[in-house]
Amino acid sequence: MIDNDLSQTGLTFAAGFGALLVFMGAGLAYALRRHLLSIVDTLWGLGFVVVALVSALVSLGGDGGRAQRWIVLTMVAVWGLRLAWHVGGRNLGAGEDPRYADLLQKGEAAGRSFATTAVTRVFVPQGVAMFIVSAPLMVGPNNDRMSVPLAVLGILVWAVGLFFETVGDAQLKAYKSDPANRGKIMDTGLWSLTRHPNYFGDACVWWGIGLVGAGSWPGLVALVGPAIMTYSLVNVTGAKLNELGQRKKPGWDDYVRRTSYFVPLPPKR
Repeated sequence: MIDNDLSQTGLTFAAGFGALLVFMGAGLAYALRRHLLSIVDTLWGLGFVVVALVSALVSLGGDGGRAQRWIVLTMVAVWGLRLAWHVGGRNLGAGEDPRYADLLQKGEAAGRSFATTAVTRVFVPQGVAMFIVSAPLMVGPNNDRMSVPLAVLGILVWAVGLFFETVGDAQLKAYKSDPANRGKIMDTGLWSLTRHPNYFGDACVWWGIGLVGAGSWPGLVALVGPAIMTYSLVNVTGAKLNELGQRKKPGWDDYVRRTSYFVPLPPKR
């Protein structure tokens, strides 16, 4: 088992928490000024890049190996910047996302102000989730050295995930850009193998990142981050929530019958 510089890991967690506090605080201020909660979706990918960058820099003061901090930072930056570009471009000029509009409506009915809903229902929960999921980013750079087999496996899993997420998003964007497809089910390309190729890809990306630093016992513990991300994508905010808005489309039941929910599989006949 690889050693980990625990004292430096503690400092890295503190620095990561502080960076997220400042970052999400700035995002909240923007949301309050613009009266727009959906900005948090763009901040999601960028926040992990911030944590990875701060963690890499803070780890320089300890005994962590050189390679893994820059490998992890590169993996997170490629994923996070692409996601922020994709989501930001999709949401630009689109107004409030229906999910947040519904949340605000329910909050108003319960007597909550926009600011209260923004803090208690959006920015604090997402900030806490971001911090927990970021555990591998703060642990890995402080391992004394890198497990090459785990790193190679992690990069391969990450690459598969990035492929599914990037190609899946591109295929869906192209499909939706054709007015003839309005109200129809996207069931071609990667979407014929899984109903959620982008979320499956997201999960793989985080397991890949986690594996790079999993050679130490703190790195193994930090895999709670990818585990929570995967659970959320499958059962809470990702695939399950997305399907609530898809069920009324023509052909949905048949699509569900022949297409895997999450893990890509050949379609049933």
